Amino acid sequence: MQIEPLDIPEVLVIKPRKHGDERGFFSEVYRADVLAERGLRQAFVQDNHVFSARRGVLRGLHFQVPPSAQGKLVRCTRGAILDVAVDIRVGSPTFGRHVSLELSAANWRQVWIPAGFAHAYVTLEPNCEVSYKTTSYYDPAAERGLAWDDPALGIDWRVPRSELTVSAKDLNNPRLADLGPAFRYSDAVSA
Repeated sequence: MQIEPLDIPEVLVIKPRKHGDERGFFSEVYRADVLAERGLRQAFVQDNHVFSARRGVLRGLHFQVPPSAQGKLVRCTRGAILDVAVDIRVGSPTFGRHVSLELSAANWRQVWIPAGFAHAYVTLEPNCEVSYKTTSYYDPAAERGLAWDDPALGIDWRVPRSELTVSAKDLNNPRLADLGPAFRYSDAVSA
């Protein structure tokens, strides 16, 4: 399993190995000991599996506030998505910046997104399935969002706006400038 930081070093791309033969393949997609060697000692409490029927389904930008803040280990098991993490930790040297990467069944990569980041993805093709682990349970009272189309973020979703499908809830999220301090860099680093 290869683990490498992205341009925001707390966000990690994880590349599990696939061992294939005429029967198919085998892959260890999660190993607590390997991740712990890289400093990721999170306990996961919930697994989520999402299906999106069409290309251009945009889900996010989502996060949960403390004490229910979530870290996420995300992978795409069918199709392809563009996965995005935005640093919303006030005081962080990368506050307001984002990283994005393609996750697909073909490239078999995963991404670790720690608490303190807003997360979203858009489907790049039809019939996508995404599976992710979280470090806290879903808590509707702690759920928050960030405007996916905030011009200050400058996210290239790689799908024309006219082809996007966004939930009514996600159409009304505040811009980063109006968000308020959901996380502080010092708190997120010590968590």
